[in-house]
Amino acid sequence: MRANKRKNNKTILMRLVSWLHLWPSLVSMIIVVFVCLTGTILVYCDEIIEASAGEAKYVIPVGEKLTLEELFEIQKKEIPGILPSYVLYYNDSNRSVVINGFDPKNIRLSMIYMNPYTGEVLKYDKTIHFFFAMAHLHAEMLLGPVGGWIIGIATIIFVLSTLTGLVLWWPRRWTRSTRQASFTIKWKAKFKRLNYDLHNVFGFYSLILCFVLGTTGLILFFQPMMDLTMKSFGATTVDWHKELPKADSNKVFMDAFPVMDQTFKEYPKKKVIKYWVYDYHKSGVFAFHVADMAGLKSDENNDILYFDKYDGTAYPITQEMHLHNKVENWVWQLHMGQWLGQIGKFSTFIAGVISTSLPITGFLIWWGRRKKKKKNKLA
Repeated sequence: MRANKRKNNKTILMRLVSWLHLWPSLVSMIIVVFVCLTGTILVYCDEIIEASAGEAKYVIPVGEKLTLEELFEIQKKEIPGILPSYVLYYNDSNRSVVINGFDPKNIRLSMIYMNPYTGEVLKYDKTIHFFFAMAHLHAEMLLGPVGGWIIGIATIIFVLSTLTGLVLWWPRRWTRSTRQASFTIKWKAKFKRLNYDLHNVFGFYSLILCFVLGTTGLILFFQPMMDLTMKSFGATTVDWHKELPKADSNKVFMDAFPVMDQTFKEYPKKKVIKYWVYDYHKSGVFAFHVADMAGLKSDENNDILYFDKYDGTAYPITQEMHLHNKVENWVWQLHMGQWLGQIGKFSTFIAGVISTSLPITGFLIWWGRRKKKKKNKLA
């Protein structure tokens, strides 16, 4: 009796796991496919944006550089109506300065490549707007908070499906035949079997990355999850950036470029500084993201340094504040695939392709079994 009871309990548990894996996934299938597809498109956005600039990325150094404010004035005259969001300044005298511009009238992003020695606008590139729109589709389907919640709930179901999928994939006995069935795909099999293998085997191999991508997405969407992540690393959860010194109307800012050049001397292996300038006239400090690569949503191997805008001296922050910046960037890096360089990018891209296909292959498995049950009933 006890043996039968255990067997029945196990059967009930597996039925519950199967139900949780199937029905929520079917309900959210279209949304999950949409989220995974748009996320996959975003993986290589930084490389595509960089490539689209072409020769505008490079300049020939001639004389002294203009100041950042002089470049802003030239950009304002040459391309009116565009507000600078951030500036990219490279640790290479042959690289142009890049202004990320926002068009508030048409809600569009662009990249403006400028020669820092002459002030010439080398290229007004709108490639980034495609990925800007794609990022908003990925996060909220352009539906605002309502869309964000739809995506959030679908992501919870997706994360749940990775866990239940592992339970269903796990063989009851580890034999030679079960290992072969669990880890290899029969490419020459009929469509039904091939589809099952694509869902089962690819789902296993991509499970960890799919779980990480889904979980980091939830951390970015749900603030309590982000706060919990911050606390676990000893970082502050307070938005302390609002407490940074404000601009003094009685003083004049020093130019940011010499401070950046000095920063590169202290961090010679870093390649670029991203400086957010949307609050340029309001803030009393420079906040430089010193990184190996500056991305649309995260920066690779970055440090955020703060300097007084009037004398260029370092503005100190606490370890908890420093960790806040680090943890937030780590979450974004994991979500965007910016870990281990191109290995992380490629792995995330493949995981994105697989995760996009999983709801489809899963639906086909369910539909095939449904049709088989109908035939058996008729027979």
